[in-house]
Amino acid sequence: MSTARRLHHSYEDYLRMLAISDLKLEYCDGTVYAMAGGTPTHAQLSARAVRLIGASLKAPCDVYSSDLMVRIDSLDQSTYPDAAVVCGPVVPSPIDRNACTNPSILVEVTSKGTEDYDRGDKLSSYKQLPSLQAVLLISHRARRVTAVTRTATGWDALEVRGGEHVVLQTPSVRFAIDDLYADVTLE
Repeated sequence: MSTARRLHHSYEDYLRMLAISDLKLEYCDGTVYAMAGGTPTHAQLSARAVRLIGASLKAPCDVYSSDLMVRIDSLDQSTYPDAAVVCGPVVPSPIDRNACTNPSILVEVTSKGTEDYDRGDKLSSYKQLPSLQAVLLISHRARRVTAVTRTATGWDALEVRGGEHVVLQTPSVRFAIDDLYADVTLE
């Protein structure tokens, strides 16, 4: 019989751990998760996404790197997406002034170890953010981006492949899949 048990940490505990950790830590309802280091492909795709999205944005929107913590207060969850777009000033969480609660777009580059989570529970959590208009899931295995966008009746998903463009309306973003994946060695 296993005696393993889940440790519950307060958000204050999490912030103390985060302050002394060399790793990025994510928080979900009392559980702290260490984020594994990425591959060169992951880093390259993340950086390209920031560059391409940033080049197409207009004020008051701006793109942020993976250092921006996003807080989903309703779920008691804090994450570090690979990129985020915020339109207007960052609205901090009432319990963490360094955590953003109002992203318009979130970007996740999938990996072998995170793809199911990124496309499943994490995406479901992100959809709870009232400000969120889109999530871009960038594949590490194929030249493909899944654009999940908010509609008047819920959420739609569209697969965008080589030779096509990611096009988002609100906020306005447009970039070519071929530019995102140019000279990238897929895993």
